[in-house]
Amino acid sequence: MFPATAPAADPSLNAHCRRIAERARQAAIDLAGVPGDRKAAALRAAAAQIRADVAEILAANALDVAAAPGYGLTPAAVDRLFLDTKRVEGIAAGVEAVATLPDPVGEVIEEEVRPNGLVVRKVRVPLGVVFFVYESRPNVTADAAAVALAAGNAIILRGGKEAAHSSARIVASMRQAIAAAGLPVDCVQLVDVADRAAVGEFLMLDDLIDIAIPRGGEALIRRVCSEARMPVLKHFTGNCHVYVDRAADLAMAESITVNAKCQRMGVCNAAESLLVHRDVADRFLPGIAAALAAHGVEIVGDAATRRLVPTAGAATEADWATEYLGPKISVAVMESLDAAIDHINRYGSRHTDAIVTADTAAADRFAARVDTAVAMVNASTRFNDGGELGLGAEIGISTDKLHARGPCGTKELTTYKYVVHGTGQVRG
Repeated sequence: MFPATAPAADPSLNAHCRRIAERARQAAIDLAGVPGDRKAAALRAAAAQIRADVAEILAANALDVAAAPGYGLTPAAVDRLFLDTKRVEGIAAGVEAVATLPDPVGEVIEEEVRPNGLVVRKVRVPLGVVFFVYESRPNVTADAAAVALAAGNAIILRGGKEAAHSSARIVASMRQAIAAAGLPVDCVQLVDVADRAAVGEFLMLDDLIDIAIPRGGEALIRRVCSEARMPVLKHFTGNCHVYVDRAADLAMAESITVNAKCQRMGVCNAAESLLVHRDVADRFLPGIAAALAAHGVEIVGDAATRRLVPTAGAATEADWATEYLGPKISVAVMESLDAAIDHINRYGSRHTDAIVTADTAAADRFAARVDTAVAMVNASTRFNDGGELGLGAEIGISTDKLHARGPCGTKELTTYKYVVHGTGQVRG
């Protein structure tokens, strides 16, 4: 999406990016004290405005779709870019869904009265200004703006050029509604500069931007991490595992594995590796191999797998750590539960990992010891999603351990401050 190294700084570009960030900073300050019902009303108005502007949004999207072949987009990428009336309705409904979420701002996380009478509260507050760099999907523009606003943050959106017209028109609709609702309009801004060097300029503005969130390919995310002067919320890859334990219901295991791998292959929470306990491998692997083959999935495996699945290719060391994002999966036979845990911790990407088992102790051990953002027990990895886990729309999935982990919704776009009330106490 962006070059690996930024060109020499352009003073005029730097000044332009700084002005955008300064407006965002002021908007964040103004938005911080806005009650939740007013933010929700603004989001409902934004959804209504998106519906009212459907013709204009579709016309803008048509320009992006027409230009897509020139950008080398695959048919799948063009499909993600394309909007019709139903998809625009889905965007509006997504914004409305965020409006129904509880306002996280102002929540008292902890409260204690000290022996000297001081009342100490830990209170949830917005992060401030979010710089969001993302791929060419118009719905992401609205989702990210809605989640940020609901959590009291200002957001600077830098989408891909492939969806520039669509994103600009969606943001125009949302800003119109935000202004009409009496909220600071610059809490949602779309970068209006095509120059890719603008990303680097924003990443240096740690005096104005509180967090950067990249959402896209690994190269983009690594560039943001290397250049950002502010914290980055991200995940690099999604090498997700399904482990079929010796105590698994094998029919359930087959259903979960097929869904985790095949329901949608090109996403970060799709399964890329299948691990099977040796005690059930001979009963499970031939059947799952046939089920995956029916979906066009190629299997590469270790020696034990290839003995049971003659059509499987030989897995290399690199295969165990690969996020295929397509019709290929690595398969290994495990000597024990702990061997599976060790394999995941060595090769996984700390994104989503699942165990299929009827043994509660095995499930608990797996969940406790696997180093992952989301541990699934008897469920598909595809459920690592903000909407599926009850967070509403998400702005991304984090494999970090600070400050947020897993799918990131409104609460994950907040931090906290201590608010201390006294009655004149002084320290002796």
